[in-house]
Amino acid sequence: MTTVLIYLVVMVLVAAVVFLLASVVFGRGEELPALPPGASPTRLPGTGVTGDDLRDVRFQLVLRGYKMSEVDWVLRRASDEIDQLRARVAELEATAPAGDAR
Repeated sequence: MTTVLIYLVVMVLVAAVVFLLASVVFGRGEELPALPPGASPTRLPGTGVTGDDLRDVRFQLVLRGYKMSEVDWVLRRASDEIDQLRARVAELEATAPAGDAR
């Protein structure tokens, strides 16, 4: 009977030490504060979006997939960038000499 009691006490002490060690290593379980409404952790540069920027985009996962507002925002930004680039290409093609086309 004494042996079982000693094993039980040792197991409780080992569990307590493991719990305390895990608490120190991994923190006390605090959660990050919630983002304000309309905010998103998804980031793109202000101008000059590149293909690598779009490949590096990550979206929040929600119950049924990605957060739609973030995906919509990235698509709007990418489409605006493409429109600006196409307008600049058209402007440069219009001002280029006619004999310079390749």
